[in-house]
Amino acid sequence: MVNVREQCSWCTETKEDATEKAKMLVKSGIERAKLLEIVPIKTVEIKRATMVVGGGITGMNAALDLANQGITVHLVESSTTIGGKMAQLDRTFPTDDCAI
Repeated sequence: MVNVREQCSWCTETKEDATEKAKMLVKSGIERAKLLEIVPIKTVEIKRATMVVGGGITGMNAALDLANQGITVHLVESSTTIGGKMAQLDRTFPTDDCAI
């Protein structure tokens, strides 16, 4: 890949200079391409498992969505209970229902 637009058209004063520089860049790109090596394809075994960090409302919803797709979920929470801030509320807006 040679970036002719950035390297030639905007930074040269005449068309002839831009053309010569573009020719040089294309030749350099071809020579560089000759030295490229094939990147070997490596296959890796994957496990359909994930870790969700945080046992708040969002973390629990994410864990449930992943589990419903058949993915093993490990839910990690730093405190002793899950629920996050929602577990600390006794009533919720707008229905004023019990949050517990």
